Amino acid sequence: MKKIILTVAAVFAFGFANAQDKKESSEGFSKGDVFVTGAFTVSSAKTGDAKDNTFEFEPRVAFFVTENIALGAKVGFGSDKESTGSVTTKDMSSFKGGVFGRYYFTPASKFSLFANLGLDFSNMKNKLSSGKNNEMTFGLGAGMNYHLSNHFSLETMVGVLSFNSNDNGGNGATKTNTFNFGGDWRAVSFGVNYKF
Repeated sequence: MKKIILTVAAVFAFGFANAQDKKESSEGFSKGDVFVTGAFTVSSAKTGDAKDNTFEFEPRVAFFVTENIALGAKVGFGSDKESTGSVTTKDMSSFKGGVFGRYYFTPASKFSLFANLGLDFSNMKNKLSSGKNNEMTFGLGAGMNYHLSNHFSLETMVGVLSFNSNDNGGNGATKTNTFNFGGDWRAVSFGVNYKF
């Protein structure tokens, strides 16, 4: 009888320890994980008879192809409309798309450090003048995820290196090319990720 009780206790202890290991390792990222994040904003401002309404929707999704590497994509839509009385003074719409890759140095830890490399394209249309503006941005950044649970993490990231090219409406207009290097700690982004 003692042997049976000891065997059951040993199996229970082993199962409990194994469950604890699995629980601890599920906080963090691993191969095959998918996470989603993004932005959704709606704002409206009114001063006298002047109104400004803006909208932005930009979801992102990423898939871990290995333990350390995640590949992702994003797409976004937005609008900005201003009017004074019944006269529309600004009517802009935008489309954004992009791809990114991340290398996680500590993917299975509660704190997951990563380097982010991304390429974004955006198109802005002025509905009042039929003008278009195309912009392409290449960027390198660094960030960190803090895992609150098995599914949710907080994320912060700062840009380190970026190159931006704006065609200023095209049709022979001179392009504006901008190169930035160095962390702008005034422009740190924060977000929440959901892991499947």
